[in-house]
Amino acid sequence: MKRFRRLRSSGALRDLVRETRLTAGELIYPIFVEEGIGIKTPVDSMPGIFRWSIDRLDEELDRIAEAGIAGVMIFGIPKVKDELATSAYDDDGIAQQAVRRIKKRFPELLAVADVCLCEYTSHGHCGVVCGCEILNDETLPLLGKMAVSLAKAGADIIAPSDMMDGRVAAIRQALDEAGFLNTPIMAYSAKFASGYYSPFRDAADSAPGFGDRRSYQMDCANVREALLEIEEDIAEGADIVMVKPALAYLDVVRAARDRFDTPLAAYNVSGEYSMVKAAAERGWIDEKRIVLENLTSIKRAGAGIIITYHALDAAKWLEEK
Repeated sequence: MKRFRRLRSSGALRDLVRETRLTAGELIYPIFVEEGIGIKTPVDSMPGIFRWSIDRLDEELDRIAEAGIAGVMIFGIPKVKDELATSAYDDDGIAQQAVRRIKKRFPELLAVADVCLCEYTSHGHCGVVCGCEILNDETLPLLGKMAVSLAKAGADIIAPSDMMDGRVAAIRQALDEAGFLNTPIMAYSAKFASGYYSPFRDAADSAPGFGDRRSYQMDCANVREALLEIEEDIAEGADIVMVKPALAYLDVVRAARDRFDTPLAAYNVSGEYSMVKAAAERGWIDEKRIVLENLTSIKRAGAGIIITYHALDAAKWLEEK
């Protein structure tokens, strides 16, 4: 009889034969930055997460850098929104200010700049709108302008999340023409139209003013289409590809890892985070154990990069192990 339990009899043995290892250096922590002074506003639907003004951002950056987390993903919340999201590609916009602050204060910390118009448009959609239609090709030049503006501010990685067709190629061309040939693109390649995003929309003030995003984000039932999306983004110049959300789409993460050699990220999104927090607050689960189990499952499925709101806690718990 094969006795598998021989290698489970002590912590040292379990550690010795562990197949999947999680480290803080594989984590990216999303942050929300808004215009104003003296702001540290809690996000009610995401316990432990705040919206920060630039002058207070160092409080969070100090913790992130000390934790050994690889980088931050930046979401800007402007005061002024309009139909063409002009503040998204303003060189003095809130996200651009945040990037400059991060790179000045912690140059070794990766500044990953989310590129999407939804936080900056008055209608809350990710592209230019005509009536009730979200226009694809008319949106692409604006995404290119936003990407270049953020690269000029010092962003290490450009991360388009809009799900417009052809946007990776448009952004790559815009970056190259502006002289940013070496700035990589992390594409939200398989981003599904998910109910798990609701807390994020509270945090980023980005809920659509009409309809929903199902005409451009992916149908949650489709795996083969997700692989086609990823394949196309790689062909257009994506250096890293992403699956979002993570936990409900681990089959997509695994399928992508098995098919493509390009670095793969997964986004452990706001709803996934908030459900764990809510259950932990009620004493229904062991938060530390669940978080590390969830993140390990994402890594085990094949993601080498994990974007997660649990990053600060997870880094602390991994250090304690």
